[in-house]
Amino acid sequence: MKRVLQSKKPLHGEISVPGDKSIGHRAVIFGSIAHGSSRVSNLSGGEDNQRTVQAFKDLGVKISSEGETLHIDGKGWEGLTAPKTTIDCGNSGTTMRLLSGVLAGRPFTTILDGDQSLRRRPMQRVIEPLSRMGANLVGREGRELAPLEINGGNLKGIEYSMPIASAQVKSAILLAGLQAEGVTIIEEPQNSRNHTELMIKGFGGEVGLDGRHVSVQGGQTLHGKDVRIPGDISSAAFFLVAAALIPASRIVVRRVGVNPTRDGVIEILRRMGAEIELLNATMRLKGVEIGAELVARTIDEYPILAIAAALAEGDTVISGVKELRFKESDRISAMSEGLRRLGVDVEEREDGLTIRGRETLQGNKVRSFGDHRIAMSLAIAGLCAEGGVEIDDAQCVAISFPTFFDLLDEICLP
Repeated sequence: MKRVLQSKKPLHGEISVPGDKSIGHRAVIFGSIAHGSSRVSNLSGGEDNQRTVQAFKDLGVKISSEGETLHIDGKGWEGLTAPKTTIDCGNSGTTMRLLSGVLAGRPFTTILDGDQSLRRRPMQRVIEPLSRMGANLVGREGRELAPLEINGGNLKGIEYSMPIASAQVKSAILLAGLQAEGVTIIEEPQNSRNHTELMIKGFGGEVGLDGRHVSVQGGQTLHGKDVRIPGDISSAAFFLVAAALIPASRIVVRRVGVNPTRDGVIEILRRMGAEIELLNATMRLKGVEIGAELVARTIDEYPILAIAAALAEGDTVISGVKELRFKESDRISAMSEGLRRLGVDVEEREDGLTIRGRETLQGNKVRSFGDHRIAMSLAIAGLCAEGGVEIDDAQCVAISFPTFFDLLDEICLP
């Protein structure tokens, strides 16, 4: 149990948040498949990134740590060897999906597994395109769920139109495409975060960009590079919302990455009336409509945006986010339950929800469903709830943000 009390005073402070774990995963991957030495600094200490690090150690890559810097001795694709045991991806869907793309082109068999939450998440979306490229991927229960057995090698480039915008799926296909014969072309329904495309270029490769089309030529050689991971905007979002909800607050979050494909939360909060530049909200937020066009830029921030909506003036309508039902928890259902326990009127739909804002939240016991983003979002709600909140499982925040509650205490100190 974790209790978070209502804040009676404005929030103040300057903080740093962990490195962006989406970028961190990719930096470790590209350092491992490149030729030469790479150094990765400010990698998140959360469990998800550590799963990716351990996975490449299991695949034979020499990785060591010195302070906050990770040293990777890359030997190229050929430096990856068959693991001696199943690779445990823990709770990290990014680890499993991106590794699927890496392993689809390697001439050996690998089994990827994870915890009970990850075993419930859909993997058909990577199985289908990678199978079309020539890999053999077998999952349990109709080929859709982990554990996944991957028999890789001899890939051919394909043209693939993605039914849903997903940076994880796009990245898996691009990683396979780098190993395939010919060109791989991906069409996205919306532009999703472009970390993988930037990493390819940063490590000396070439990637074609034409509107919503992304392409790579197989057989490219990548070269080691030093990478410093910027702060995670998804982690910063919890503190942005806290400052926006508690009058006269001023919080500075240092060195946060604001890639245009990840800054949807800033746009939405500004539309709601928050002063993001100064982080000093002296007026109440206003409800807004958040449609499918922002999903790819904001997918991880919807739980904390739901807290902002709960205390906004009027209704906030969130639509086109059915993807949230397939994250670490069913985040539409989890946030609906949490908000209702705090006295908020919520209408839940298959692809979203309508949140009717109110003046105050009622303190209560709430459930995180073992989902780090749900737990952190409800903790921020606790700062604004009469009597605070009691979260049943707050340990799960360690997956992405181990220092979250320490920083929360820091900004709440008088």
